[in-house]
Amino acid sequence: MKRPELLSPAGNMQKLKLALAYGADAVYGGVSHFSLRIRSGKEFTYESFEEAVKYTHALGKKIYVTINGFPFNSQIPLLEKHIAKMAQLKPDAFIIATPGVVRLSKKIAPQIPIHLSTQANVLNYLDAQHYWDLGVKRIVAAREVSLKDLASIKERLPDLELEAFVHGSMCFAYSGRCLISAVQSGRVPNRGSCANDCRFAYTLYAQNEENGTLFRIEEDEAGTHIMNAKDLNLSAHIDEIIKSGVVDALKIEGRTKSPYYAALTAKTYRQAIDDVFEDKFNPSFYENELKTTKYRGYTDGYLIHRPFERKDTQNHNEPIIEGIGQVHAMVDESGEFFYSKGIVKPGVWYEIMSPKGSKISPCQNEIGQIKKEDNKDWVRFNVIKTKSEKVLEAVHSGNTNQICLPSPLPPFSFLRQSLHVKV
Repeated sequence: MKRPELLSPAGNMQKLKLALAYGADAVYGGVSHFSLRIRSGKEFTYESFEEAVKYTHALGKKIYVTINGFPFNSQIPLLEKHIAKMAQLKPDAFIIATPGVVRLSKKIAPQIPIHLSTQANVLNYLDAQHYWDLGVKRIVAAREVSLKDLASIKERLPDLELEAFVHGSMCFAYSGRCLISAVQSGRVPNRGSCANDCRFAYTLYAQNEENGTLFRIEEDEAGTHIMNAKDLNLSAHIDEIIKSGVVDALKIEGRTKSPYYAALTAKTYRQAIDDVFEDKFNPSFYENELKTTKYRGYTDGYLIHRPFERKDTQNHNEPIIEGIGQVHAMVDESGEFFYSKGIVKPGVWYEIMSPKGSKISPCQNEIGQIKKEDNKDWVRFNVIKTKSEKVLEAVHSGNTNQICLPSPLPPFSFLRQSLHVKV
């Protein structure tokens, strides 16, 4: 079996570091120009993205640049400059959505490999052959494609790399080709500024065309989230995907998600991949872990099942589910302090989530205690003390002070709790 690359979103420098620390082999992101995530793209400048490339390469890992928007004619001169500038940073690939931009990139920066965005909607070997002939090295498959169809593509084009989404938000529209946000708020989804209008609550009506009378269909005054697609979660099928031998990279969506999401998804899918090769695959564990972050309900999408078999892809009741966990703090890069992400107070045990392979030593002192129990690491504080020695009754989200730990913890660790545990 071939071990697939694990590819995580890098919405900003902090999330990039988290994804890499928690097990991603590669990350993807970009500046705001021509990226389908303008909100996350604004987190990076050319200068900070250059730093991101150097940081990633220093770890022996890869970073791909998103240039996957759909440009208008008036933007092409700017696009040419952008491609040239990003190429100077020496990323490992460009992610591009249109054949014209593929040709342009091959002309301006032939040394940079090209990965074809899922927005190009490749479902069959004919289209795959077309892009391969254009010089595309990897295709990010359409969300609607099946594993069987990917096998057919791989059979005909064995040297073409195939990448598949395994986790993250699913678009209500086919392959993300949506105009709802453009119509309602003037924000164009296919150019990176989607307002997520499909997540809103709507009220449905039936109209009598003869007299124009409207009859309300939904009795619930809150309306219905009729267009709210559940999130993709293929963690339970990673063994099947790997054993198929046709997927070269497993991709996680979510450049605008939280730092905890970036860490948790990388950690969970890293473990799932490794467990396949160690014959320890445990789907229930991965699914429970992934429920500790916010999500919209989970579906296994279309890679394993055919679209007409799916009856659970929409969440009509609510736009978001809080999950079964709560993040309370994140350890800084030094490992000596934490920043509050929720409430942290003395006398309460918090589970420590840290990168794979981390070493955590038990300790007990005036600040608090760290212990191992039930194969998990835990910390409890006797006192909440800032770096400047100020003692607090508790620390809440929004407090920007560095808070002392009883003993150094692995950088980027999180302190969390089950929502069923009383704080």
